[in-house]
Amino acid sequence: MRTSLNEIRLIDGYIFNNNPAEEALLFDAMLIINPQLSGQIVWQKKAHTLLQQYSRKKLKAEIESAHQKLFSEPAHGNFRQKILSFFK
Repeated sequence: MRTSLNEIRLIDGYIFNNNPAEEALLFDAMLIINPQLSGQIVWQKKAHTLLQQYSRKKLKAEIESAHQKLFSEPAHGNFRQKILSFFK
């Protein structure tokens, strides 16, 4: 299991271009020796994209929830009026 975690770390470093020079060189050699590694890079990039999209959706939902609370509950009437006064 340790090897795969190290591979994941190296692939992340490759994807985000933040591996130290010696690790980048080692990774380039690994790409030559192991052609399946390029497929792993593709899948890891897809995983990062999916995580990013999920995080954005979750953040948007949290913001929308806060918006609904602040602009629809009577307890926050003063706050709502102050905010709306900025846009008049």
